[in-house]
Amino acid sequence: MDTTTLDTVVIGAGVAGLHTARLLAARGVDFEIIEAADRVGDTWRERYRSLRLFTPRRWAELPGMRLDIGYFEYPTGNGFADYLERCAATIGARVRLSTRVDRLSLEPDGSFRLALSTGEEIIAAHVVVAAGAHHVPIVPPFAGELDPAIHQLHSLDYRGPEDLGPGSVLVVGAANSGTDIALEAAASGHETTISGRNPGQIPPDIDTPIGNLMSGLFLRRLRATTIDTERGRAFLAANRGHGVNLVRNKTRDLVEAGIAQVARVGGVRDGMPLLESGETLDVANVVWCTGSLPDFAWIDIPGVLSPEGVAHRRGMVDAVPGLAFVGLPFQYSVMSPTLVGMRPDAEYVVEHLLAPAPVPQAA
Repeated sequence: MDTTTLDTVVIGAGVAGLHTARLLAARGVDFEIIEAADRVGDTWRERYRSLRLFTPRRWAELPGMRLDIGYFEYPTGNGFADYLERCAATIGARVRLSTRVDRLSLEPDGSFRLALSTGEEIIAAHVVVAAGAHHVPIVPPFAGELDPAIHQLHSLDYRGPEDLGPGSVLVVGAANSGTDIALEAAASGHETTISGRNPGQIPPDIDTPIGNLMSGLFLRRLRATTIDTERGRAFLAANRGHGVNLVRNKTRDLVEAGIAQVARVGGVRDGMPLLESGETLDVANVVWCTGSLPDFAWIDIPGVLSPEGVAHRRGMVDAVPGLAFVGLPFQYSVMSPTLVGMRPDAEYVVEHLLAPAPVPQAA
């Protein structure tokens, strides 16, 4: 079995991982990135093809690496994936592609052992987990009670309208992905209904220059809504488990597309989705846009995970020196899991991860 020794391993070559890699490279740290996908950026290529980001170019770019679109334009999912691939090459990061970390464990001396899907192992002094937050689809337990004739899929598995069966479509979840998919289903000729809590919407049309600038101000404000402020803690309590405000899509867009907007789905009756209002819907397709969770089952270190998630302070796992995370939901601010928030979180993590250990004071 081949074993490599490194100073630092970054798990994940997405935006969070590349921000971290850029900072490590600038410090001359010996590191590698472990990426499960076949190419850098594949997490974006594997999303629905019509995806267009709603982060302005100036906020989506990594420092010093130009995103080759107009100043007021927004990248597509595929275009952004290609951009990340170019960023990895520009950074000069060593990336092990098509490689999963099957187990992360702690050695007696405090170093980390990573068992890889290739059969190789890595010993590292520091590990940054930047593996993303969208791996395990969240589907309500009653989904299995729906009539087997109803075609079901989760938004993580949706690529385009060809994934839908003939007939009507119910999209469960009214946040950004849900409204994107509902509008696409309606445009492709399906009678479409969307169910879920209205998450609110930001007022400007972000696809205009003025709206683009205004959305940047809105995102800046959200980035300042941090866990160490009263406003941030109140936001977290009120929005835990809910999608962010609608950014590009608006309620009027759903109305103009002829999409029916109904109450939340609360169960199943006679094999059909049952709304909290008491009605049932006779539909042919259900698309669950009900969120997803990270997958950290491969982390085999006591004290890292709890029923509430990762036990951390601004991404640093105090119980396990040398271990950190970037890209967690509300890691520090509302924007932490977004393109806007990952850079400052990565800067904090790298600075504190590599800081020299305090020298004990003589008595």
